[in-house]
Amino acid sequence: MIRADGTEISLAELTPSVVRGELLKDTTVGGKTLKILRTTYKRGFGTTGPCLMGFQLPGPFVRLYIKAGIDIAADPHTTTKPQSEVPADAPKIEFVAFTAKPDVAFLKKPFDTTQRYGLAAAQASLRDFKVADGLDVSLFACEPMVRNPTDMDIDARGRVWVCEGVNYRSTFQPWGVLRPAGDRIVILEDTDGNGLADKETTFYQGPDINSALGVCVLGNKAIVSCSPNVFVFTDTDGDGTADKKEVLFRGVSGVDHDHGVHAFTFGPDGKLYFNFGNESKQIKRPDGSPVIDTEGREVAAIGKPFRNGMVLRCNVDGSEVEVLGYNFRNPYEACVDAFGTVWQSDNDDDGNRAVRVEYIMEHGNFGFYDELTGAGWGQKRSNMEEETPLRHWHQNDPGVVPNLLLTGAGAPTGIAIYEGKLLPKQFQNQMILCDAGTRLVRSYPVQDEGAGYKAKSIDILSSSDAWFRPSDVSVAPDGSIYVADWNDAGVGGHNMADREVATMTGRIYRVSPKGQKLVRVKYEFNTASQCMDALRSPNNSARYLAWTKLHEMKDKAEKALVKDWRGKDQRLRARALQLLARIPGKQEKYVDQAFADSNPNIRVAGLRIARSLKMDVTPYVEKLVADSNAQVRRECAIALRHNESERAAELWARLALQHDGRDRWYLEALGIGADGNQEKFFAAWVKKTGDQWNTASGRDIIWRSRAPSSAMYLALIISDAKTSDVERARCFRAFDFIPACDQKQQALVQLLARATN
Repeated sequence: MIRADGTEISLAELTPSVVRGELLKDTTVGGKTLKILRTTYKRGFGTTGPCLMGFQLPGPFVRLYIKAGIDIAADPHTTTKPQSEVPADAPKIEFVAFTAKPDVAFLKKPFDTTQRYGLAAAQASLRDFKVADGLDVSLFACEPMVRNPTDMDIDARGRVWVCEGVNYRSTFQPWGVLRPAGDRIVILEDTDGNGLADKETTFYQGPDINSALGVCVLGNKAIVSCSPNVFVFTDTDGDGTADKKEVLFRGVSGVDHDHGVHAFTFGPDGKLYFNFGNESKQIKRPDGSPVIDTEGREVAAIGKPFRNGMVLRCNVDGSEVEVLGYNFRNPYEACVDAFGTVWQSDNDDDGNRAVRVEYIMEHGNFGFYDELTGAGWGQKRSNMEEETPLRHWHQNDPGVVPNLLLTGAGAPTGIAIYEGKLLPKQFQNQMILCDAGTRLVRSYPVQDEGAGYKAKSIDILSSSDAWFRPSDVSVAPDGSIYVADWNDAGVGGHNMADREVATMTGRIYRVSPKGQKLVRVKYEFNTASQCMDALRSPNNSARYLAWTKLHEMKDKAEKALVKDWRGKDQRLRARALQLLARIPGKQEKYVDQAFADSNPNIRVAGLRIARSLKMDVTPYVEKLVADSNAQVRRECAIALRHNESERAAELWARLALQHDGRDRWYLEALGIGADGNQEKFFAAWVKKTGDQWNTASGRDIIWRSRAPSSAMYLALIISDAKTSDVERARCFRAFDFIPACDQKQQALVQLLARATN
């Protein structure tokens, strides 16, 4: 921009006062550098779809120059060839500048989607896909059968259940409600076996599920997540339509917002797992009373101790709610594997390249906001991280669980654990995650690393079509995976390009090995042996039906379960163990067998089962306290949380002595385990370590402790001339987390006295 006196200023130096759509500062999709044709730009704005920016200009200007184009780094269609050689079907953009706020008619103007609509267009889009070696992608369903799918589930019969978001964000956008009858839960079915859905059934439709973000199919019931409510719909007569509607939870904030309550999933322990984003705030019972967790705390983001988004677990009837982790920004979905380990991804504040994949360490704080003050991640604090992606999650603060993997910029959505055998081995027993921002479906193979994990990514499915927006992934009974595609020019969070129901798009794709036709799997549940076939299924809805029936059979199912328990497949063993330990009178027998098992994942599962069944875990921790596997000891530490037995402090101290000074996962597990017994546990460790505390591992224990007496040790470390500046800053930050007490005050006075001498 040029002023009358000739001085110039760049728009890229200003912060927009109005933004609609996804806007990236000085970067484009995937955190790449802005590049138009042959020119690279260090400053500017990138967007993944329709976007409106408004600026309050600092003074009068007489001329405005703007360069806009399709980013060559973001879209493979873009080329450096002259315009005459650009393909006719290459992406096009429309750019308009206003000197005043545009009228409502312009904001309501839909994009031309007529060339993108219908079966032929959907089938043509298959040529734009890139799929992992050995796999193939096919179209299962498209508009008009399905529009704007936000989430999906697949039932034991192979039918695909989809939440539609036609009215997504309708209360915030000028175009308003597009389908007055309300959004739908639609069941899609391939009745002739040709791989393409030919039957759609509206399970439920109504304004009360506008912008629903989750569906979980449990037999003849479907749990639908739609802030402010979580509904349970029941099909009582088997015709594929809901006959009964009940409220499981209500009072969740984030209405018509993508940071509201998300999908539920059934776990191997017979419980439900779900999460919600930072707009949800709290969750209430059907009568409007607050949900109180199993520890007597209100489940609300009010800092006591919970903040922002949460991952939760409860019984199928909604009772016994537990908060497994908190202080997330917007985790879209959670999944749980056969051993009971919970995984999810979390979106960052847009533009900070801090999207993350997480292992959910139970009771953990995951660091989006300051634990103590609730301040945002950008507010200055002691020992603040230098790099924004780490600063974003408070990774330098004691009491924050580390991230499994940072994946840069993006908009992560649905996730699943693939515990099937159909896909190639590299994808088996791993997370599969959708990212609508980067237009990728990826697997994240995880490897053990100390008490935690490390992971890498492998692309499964991507597309050069800028409208491919994967929103969810689910596993079918035959082991193939299905991917829901919101199909829009943007990620859908705050805008959408197709604003007319008549031409609104949405796709469901099937990914399977090349040449692998759809296999119809039919489960029966009349005998224990038949139920075991379903319990082995890669499909979660089939496992739910099997688990429920086997649990009802009790000891009559024991023989069939023992067959898998004595097998070689560790995940099938873990599933069987969960049920065997719940046979009345048999819990100690099978938990004891789990603790004696050679597989550390089985030992971990055994300890989790003991806690779930409210058994006295102290003798079990005593058996495992010197286990050679750090993950088993991690679970031992967590199991000691709030433990008041006489042996607990000594056991915790023994676990703490095995910390190597490098494993942050193990350290955070120790901190979680000491909650409620900080001083007692710390004193037991001091007694055991004596004057040998000043080691890398000892200083770590002191840094993480919240015990009043740890303040004196922090002061000694800070005043030691050998202490590095980095560690000194780290210890000063640790003081913030020790509650006000005489020991803390005395330690700070001593530090001040030393500093003035």
